[in-house]
Amino acid sequence: MLTAKRYFLVLCVVVFSAFPVLADHSQAEFEQQAQTLQTKLKGRGFTVIVERPFIVVGDDTESRVTQWAEGVVRGTVTRLKQDYFAKDPENILEIWLFKDETSYRKHALEFFNDTPDTPYGYYSPSKKALIMNIATGGGTLVHEIVHPFVEANFPDAPAWFNEGLGSLYGQSGTVDGHIYGYTNWRLRGLQNGIEKKIVPTFKALTSMSDTTFYNEDTGTNYSQARYLCYYLQEKGLLRKFYKEFVANQKTDPTGYQTLQKVLGTRNMTAFQRKWEAFVMRLTF
Repeated sequence: MLTAKRYFLVLCVVVFSAFPVLADHSQAEFEQQAQTLQTKLKGRGFTVIVERPFIVVGDDTESRVTQWAEGVVRGTVTRLKQDYFAKDPENILEIWLFKDETSYRKHALEFFNDTPDTPYGYYSPSKKALIMNIATGGGTLVHEIVHPFVEANFPDAPAWFNEGLGSLYGQSGTVDGHIYGYTNWRLRGLQNGIEKKIVPTFKALTSMSDTTFYNEDTGTNYSQARYLCYYLQEKGLLRKFYKEFVANQKTDPTGYQTLQKVLGTRNMTAFQRKWEAFVMRLTF
C-alpha cells in the first residue's frame, strides 16, 4: 500500500516522464563552439555569429552575414517555433553561408569532404551542418532549416511531409505574423504531371518509403507533397494537420488517415480531382 508521500513521488515520476527531455545547450556551449570556429578560421575572412539554436558562419562581408543571421535565420526560427516546433534541434548545428558557388564547392570539400550534388545547399545531419551557396538566395536556407526541426520534433516523419513542408517554406514570407509559403517554380512541373495523368494518388504518395520518394519515378513527388501542404495552408488546415499527424503517428505513420480526417472526407479520389483543379488554377 502506498503512503501519501510515496504516492506523490510515483505520480511525479509518471507525470514528468510523459514529457520529452528538451535539448538545452547553454549559451556558454554555443560561445565555446563559436570561439573554436573563429580560431580555426582566423585570417580567412569568415564571420561567426551565435544565432541560437544555430551558429552562423559566412565568408561574405560581416554586415551581409549578420543580415542573414539576424534576418532570415532568426525570423525563420521564430515563426517555425511559433506555429509548429516546441523543441530545438538536439545538437548545436552550424549554418555555413558561402558567398558564391566557387566558395561553396571549395569549402564543402575542404571542411566537410563533400562534393555537393546541388548548386543551392543542403543539410547534413552527420556533419551537424547546413551548407549553403547563399548567392542563390535564401529559399534553400529556409527549406533546410525546417529539416532539423522536423528531425527533433517529429523524428519518424515520412519524407513526403518532411520535404513537403520544407519545400513549401523554400518560397515564403510573413503574413499576419506567420510564416507563409507562396507558389514557386515547382508548380509548372506539377501542372504538367497532372495534364499527363502521372501524378500518384495521395495514398500512394503518403505510403512511399523514403527511398521511393527520393527516386522521383514520376518527377512529381516533391511538387505534389509541396502543393498538398500549400492546399492545407490555404484552407487553414496545415498547422492542425501537423499537430494531429504527430499525435497519431504510431497508429497512422503515413499520415493518410489523418489527412482524410482533417480534410473531412474519405473519398480521396474526389478530393484529388478537387485538389488537381485547385493546382491548375495557380500561377507563378
